[in-house]
Amino acid sequence: MKKMGGMLPGLIIVLATSGCNGPRPEARAAANPPTTPRRDRPAAPARAVADKIVAGAKKQIGDIYDPAYVRIPYPGGDVPRGTGACTDVVVRALRAAGYDLQRLIHQDMRRNFSTYPKKWGLRRPDANIDHRRVPNQMRFFARHGVSLTREVSPGTLSQWRPGDVVCWKLDSGLDHTGILSDRRSASGIPLVIHNLSACAEEDCLTRWKITGHFRYPR
Repeated sequence: MKKMGGMLPGLIIVLATSGCNGPRPEARAAANPPTTPRRDRPAAPARAVADKIVAGAKKQIGDIYDPAYVRIPYPGGDVPRGTGACTDVVVRALRAAGYDLQRLIHQDMRRNFSTYPKKWGLRRPDANIDHRRVPNQMRFFARHGVSLTREVSPGTLSQWRPGDVVCWKLDSGLDHTGILSDRRSASGIPLVIHNLSACAEEDCLTRWKITGHFRYPR
């Protein structure tokens, strides 16, 4: 085989097309776009869990408010369907995603009773009611979930996501809680599914003082 200028023809083609330094950085980036999810959007598994939580909360819309103490089975116990307190909205919503707050809070209180609020004169956990109290839910989520911003502003709206738990202090001084919906108001503020007199989906996130904003599971 004859040489051309001391080099083989095939070698000339390789050098001309490849270049000595490889493709430019922008060419490599175009060929291999980033696959990491955007930080302002939850990963697919988290969205699937959130969808189940929201669906579980929406199934309770119309339930009548009734905070009465009721003896219930353990685990998986529930007050009569069609009734419940604000905390029952959260309990049932998370159960729809496979998380039994009755069992989770009871087990955590058995191991760490001294870390939970002492507002009811109890000396030991009570699986009938502990998970149905807002302060206990807040303590559990602070310990085992993610505590998030309590500010509602244009700069923080992306941090308020469907399935999150919000807690308030009502004007009366009582604690209250609900689940963020997948729907938003015209101003972009998430609606909340909560039970104050009857379970409803309302534009009420900023109606009362926000005392907690949690995401569970982590």
